[in-house]
Amino acid sequence: MSEENLYTAVRGFVLGALAELAPDLAPEVLARVEVTPTKDAAHGDMASNAAMIAAKPAGKNPRELAAGLVERLSARPEILKAEAAGPGFVNLTLAPGYLLAQIPVILRAAEAYGQRPGKGLRLNVEYVSANPTGPLHVGHCRGAVVGDALANLLAKAGFEVTKEFYINDAGAQVAALARSVYVRYLEALGLDPQAYIDTVPGGMQYGGAYLVPVGAALAELHGDEFAETPEANWIDRFRDFAVGRMLELIKEDLAALGVRQDIFSSERALVEAGGVARGLQALRDQGLIYRGVLEPPKGKTPEDWEPREQELFRATQFGDDVDRPIAKSDGSYTYFANDIAYHADKVTRGRDGLIDVWGADHGGYVKRMQAAVQALAGARLDVVLCQIVRVMKNGEPVRMSKRAGTFVELRDLIDEVGPDAVRFSMLMRKSDAQMEFDLAAAVAQTRENPVFYVQYAHARARSVLRAAPAPAPDANLTVLGTPEEMALLRRLITWPRLVEQAAEAREPHRVAFYLHDLAGEFHALWNAGRENAQLRFILEDKPAETAARVALVAATAIVLRSGLAVLGVTPVEEMR
Repeated sequence: MSEENLYTAVRGFVLGALAELAPDLAPEVLARVEVTPTKDAAHGDMASNAAMIAAKPAGKNPRELAAGLVERLSARPEILKAEAAGPGFVNLTLAPGYLLAQIPVILRAAEAYGQRPGKGLRLNVEYVSANPTGPLHVGHCRGAVVGDALANLLAKAGFEVTKEFYINDAGAQVAALARSVYVRYLEALGLDPQAYIDTVPGGMQYGGAYLVPVGAALAELHGDEFAETPEANWIDRFRDFAVGRMLELIKEDLAALGVRQDIFSSERALVEAGGVARGLQALRDQGLIYRGVLEPPKGKTPEDWEPREQELFRATQFGDDVDRPIAKSDGSYTYFANDIAYHADKVTRGRDGLIDVWGADHGGYVKRMQAAVQALAGARLDVVLCQIVRVMKNGEPVRMSKRAGTFVELRDLIDEVGPDAVRFSMLMRKSDAQMEFDLAAAVAQTRENPVFYVQYAHARARSVLRAAPAPAPDANLTVLGTPEEMALLRRLITWPRLVEQAAEAREPHRVAFYLHDLAGEFHALWNAGRENAQLRFILEDKPAETAARVALVAATAIVLRSGLAVLGVTPVEEMR
């Protein structure tokens, strides 16, 4: 049997048996039949809900239907044991030979093991999308890692994926950047900028030292041409120059983290090309924009509320709580209008689905954006929210403030602990759960450090393979059978299913969890050999056992590399 995903194969066995017992079940009923890992190894390898799902539509008692399934499945050579459990579940224990036959499948597939066939579906994953007002800081890190790993995971699951960064280079924040750079420009000329700062609303908003070289470059380029001229003479030029330099910094930071995106889309370019008008017109053509008055916000009394007629998008038709404004009182577009235009642009590029990775502080924005995408193209928008990360040093949180210039830069974090530790650690919690990143733990060479634990497993496997004969495709695998060997093999065969499930759930952290568990199974097998010499991988007087164990080790190294590639983490050859 060469089917990589044994869960898919066993589900086929279950559906075949079910068809004999209840031949007239509707496709939508059969679609709900699952085969999943058991929560307790004592209950077997897999469990199915088939009898529970099919009993009522088939007019049968769930337990009687489960008994019929057990009888038919027990007769299959791939199934060692089938048992009915509870109100109608069926637990399955696979035959050892059926499990062992997957080792050659893994060896033949190599790192492509777990790669699913192309689905013909094109997905756009947009992540990071930081304002181009400075280098990336730790606050951007989690979204960068989650988005990049998710894009890799979706590609592994058979989707055609585009990785995108949306440059928020329109609006007040880049104008404030230009003014802050102008201050640094004046300083580079040896002039006192205070008189200018006093004229700027809000003062110098971006005071970080990272703008000093930008101001110096402008002074070298233009001399004192703009030293005493009105803002209108230089602000566009300074804005574009500063944004360009900040994008260079951002791309360098992302590259240091191992993130390389396919597309960088400019908000300003989209707006200037009439994208907002086009996106809104598409909604107007469907009658989805109207002039109206919103209800008072929650918590406001009528005395606090001034009803104002404005242009609204009928977001409630698509699941949102209220209709949403697309224009401000001064007639300018809202941020939401610009975002409608951007998502409309992504859809017109031929994407079948969109995925945005946002900070958790944008959670209230999800429904309206999903409503707009559904209205524009009937497309699916998934939003993955990332909670903040607190960086800890010596037991104390490291403070950061982008505008004050005292933030923890992403590059500093990478330089301190390395990109592998950053990436893996960021994925050891679900993205919408808050987390602390401990600088000391991230570099510790202990089992408490998850990236070390997993990389050490791969390094150990590679050390065995360097010392052993090459894995033989025709090795007699039946000599394998210790509890540690079979536990490791059972973990290996779940990788293709894990890829499918994690991709569908948009949850790359599942891959990190899986690799940590897989490493644990391998370390347990390694330690068993240290305690009992007969369980070691290489036995000079037992070539059959050696060949079989080397094949299992090689399969383990392959799956570790396959998973680490999804996370963008290096599979090290040896630990120093």
